[in-house]
Parts: sequence; C-alpha cells; structure tokens
Amino acid sequence: MSLRLRLPAAPAPLRRILAVARKELRQLMRDPLTAGFIAGVPIVQLALFGYAINQDIRHAETAVVDSSNSSVSRTLIGELEATQTFDVVARPPTEHEARRMLEEGDVRVVVLIPSDFARRYYRGRGAEVSFLVDATDPTLARAVQASANGFESYLNERAPTPGAVRRGGPSDLVRPELVRREAWSFSVLTYFNPELRTPVFVVPALLGVILTTTMILMTALSIVRERERGTFEFLIGTPVHRFELMVGKISPYVAIGFIQIAIVLITGLLLFRVPLRGSLIDLGIASFLFIAANLTLGLVISSVTVNQLQATQLSFFFFLPSVLLSGFMFPFHAMPRPAQWLGELLPLTQFVRMSRGILLRGSGIEDHLPEALALTLFFAVTLGMATKLFKKEVG
Repeated sequence: MSLRLRLPAAPAPLRRILAVARKELRQLMRDPLTAGFIAGVPIVQLALFGYAINQDIRHAETAVVDSSNSSVSRTLIGELEATQTFDVVARPPTEHEARRMLEEGDVRVVVLIPSDFARRYYRGRGAEVSFLVDATDPTLARAVQASANGFESYLNERAPTPGAVRRGGPSDLVRPELVRREAWSFSVLTYFNPELRTPVFVVPALLGVILTTTMILMTALSIVRERERGTFEFLIGTPVHRFELMVGKISPYVAIGFIQIAIVLITGLLLFRVPLRGSLIDLGIASFLFIAANLTLGLVISSVTVNQLQATQLSFFFFLPSVLLSGFMFPFHAMPRPAQWLGELLPLTQFVRMSRGILLRGSGIEDHLPEALALTLFFAVTLGMATKLFKKEVG
C-alpha cells in the first residue's frame, strides 16, 4: 500500500489572483511594443547615462585673436589646445570680428592676445591674456575659468627667471625693479550670463522641453483616442483627405503651444529675471517650426499605435533621449561624437540652440538658419510619414 502526500489546495482567493496574473502576463507577451519597452528603457538609460552623459568640457570651439604673432603667443596657443579644453576653430583678424562670432554662437570662447604680449612677457611685467566665454552655459564658463587658473599657475612656474633673459647686449637684462611676480596673467570675462545663474541657462531650454512633452503626447493620443471612443468610424466616413486630416489635427495644438510659450516667458522674466535680448518675432518663428515638428512626430506615433498605453510608451521612449542629448541638462559638446550625431537628429537640440541664442545672446533667426532648416526638414519628413501610415479604415 503506497502513501501519497497530498498538498492542501490553494485558497480560492489566491487561485483567482494567480489566474488574473497569468492572464495579464500572456497579454503583455502578446504585445511586442510593451515587451520592447520593458527591456528597452533600462538599456537606453544605461547607455545614455553611462556613455553619452559627460560633465567634462572638452574641445570648446575657440576663436583666437593673436595680435602679437610672436613665438611666445604661438607657443601659448599650442599649449591651450594641448589641454583639450579648447579647440581653435577660427583666427579672426580683429577683436570685433571675434566678438561677433561669440554673439552669433559660432564659437563659445574667444582668446585675445594683445600686441605687446611678447614684450611684457620678456620684461617680466605680466603678459595678459583675456578669455571671453559664452556663459549661457555656466558649466562651460566654470570649466574655462578653472582651466585658465590652472594653466596660468602652470605657465608661471615655467616662466623665465628675472635677470636671466637677454634682450640685446649685457646691459639689456631684465631689471628686477620692473619685474612682477607672475609672468602670465589670465582674465576670464563671462558674457550673456555674468552671474552664472542657472535659471538663465535652464528657462530658455525649458521652453523646448515643455513643448516636447505636451505637443507629442497630445497628438500621439489624438487618433488613438478616437479609435477607442468609437468616433473613428465617423471620421473615416467623411470626404476629408488624409493630408487634410493630418493638418487639421495639428492646427489647434499650435495655438496651445504658443500659449505655453507665453506662460513660460512671462514666468521666467518675472520670477527669474531671464533676459530677453532678441526679437520675439524671431523666437515665434523658431517656436512655430519646433511645434510643427513635434506635432507631426506625435501623429506618426498615433498612426502606428492601437491604444493610448502604446502611444504614451512610444512618446516617453522618444522624450528621454531628447532631454538627455539636447544640451538641456548636460553639456552637448562634452558628449562623445556618436551621441552628438544622434542628438543632432532631435528637434529639441535645434530649438535649445535657437532659444538660448535669441533670448540670451540677442541673435536673429538668420543666425540660426541651419537649425531652422533641420526643423523644417524634420517636419516635412514626419508629416509625410504620418500621411502615409494613416489609413482611413477600421482594424
């Protein structure tokens, strides 16, 4: 006679809970988008934070005005590039031209070497060098300040000893009573945000972040919501063309976007004293292009998803890289090159440059033609995709 060990049956509530859990798990597995979202979000976050996000400033675009044109000044320029903080991309002939490049955003740092630089160095009177830095990014300004201070100390340790430098004959030695303790003197001047206040840096970019969140999500849910509410059948029964439907869908949200811009601007001006140096018309043109690009992207998401959960997931999946790779939170030029290439494809990256340039530096829309062209191209491509993917049929 064999004995069988019989386990007690699970309580009825537990069995019902397990049944619902198995049903929910099967439903998740049948949805490829949800399964990809579960695995994709951790992978994307690890890749972005571990690889792309970097607080170290490297290769800041720098213009050098070398009025000395001496062996000492050329050595200094080479030493500056060797630090990897500065990347000399332009050598304008005058200080005025260099300042113009800084205002238009072509460079981020300007190094001014005066004409008497070599004479002052050899006489021991302090060879002065000025750094003009675009302080709309406080992280960049602090990095340039720290690099200049460290570089100044390093060069002063290597400076020639007073009385040991011959200028001509034996009677032309450097006189000790004319000698200063430091042979080099670096001064850093912060432009556009001299107090290095973080709100000045954040608020212009926050315009784009808020618009990205609301514009994409609202339009991503628009068509999906009509399917779930049962009004989609009435929509497909109308003689409206697909292209007309897409344009009509996004038109009301353009006005909503400008209302949000007005709220952020007024709040920023009143609470955080964010300057408004550029034209509101230029900002309006840049904002319109950015809003249109985000709305058409939302339509693409709405056309390829079947419910509001999927639309929300895809919107979030696009939103996270946009915030991290656009330069809103972290220095864009400190990212690795592949991360910068990916960031250039995102509308938020282009708009952050335009909004900061117009609001803080006073640049015009003509100074941001590459960014405007990129947004226009993104809008045209996504509008064509949304029109192609949308089908006026049920199922």
